[in-house]
Amino acid sequence: MSVAPVISKVSVKAKPARAFELFFNHMTEWWRTCDGEKPFVAMVLEPRAGGRWYERDAEGKESEWGRVLAYEPPYRLLLGWGFDATFKYNPDVLTEVELTFMANASGGTDVLLEHRNLERFGSEAAKVAAGVGGGWTRQMQAFAAHVDQRTDQQ
Repeated sequence: MSVAPVISKVSVKAKPARAFELFFNHMTEWWRTCDGEKPFVAMVLEPRAGGRWYERDAEGKESEWGRVLAYEPPYRLLLGWGFDATFKYNPDVLTEVELTFMANASGGTDVLLEHRNLERFGSEAAKVAAGVGGGWTRQMQAFAAHVDQRTDQQ
């Protein structure tokens, strides 16, 4: 079974290097938690291929999200998302989230997110794709608003 990748695209006012930096190093500031979950105090991406992707809560407990598969600032980031169809961490069900940061004609950056290999969710793939599609749209909109606010302040 083939499942189309989830695609989300935003345009931001910042140049690619700044947009990449705000995505990667400031995720805690713009990432939105799901309703009912205990908020985290840090969302961490380690800046290297093979680095961890995790969150840390107020008590210091770390929860894995996945891995950094490719770290190519300021233009490309490839993440391994390690959740199963029930949104529990499972590194054996790794899907890929690729982000590209490309300069646009207005002097800003087009940021394209592609979440692929969703067929790895098996019989739940279409349902998961619909859920993560809406989630990525919200996250990317929050990211764009954060970047544009920070860019306006400079």
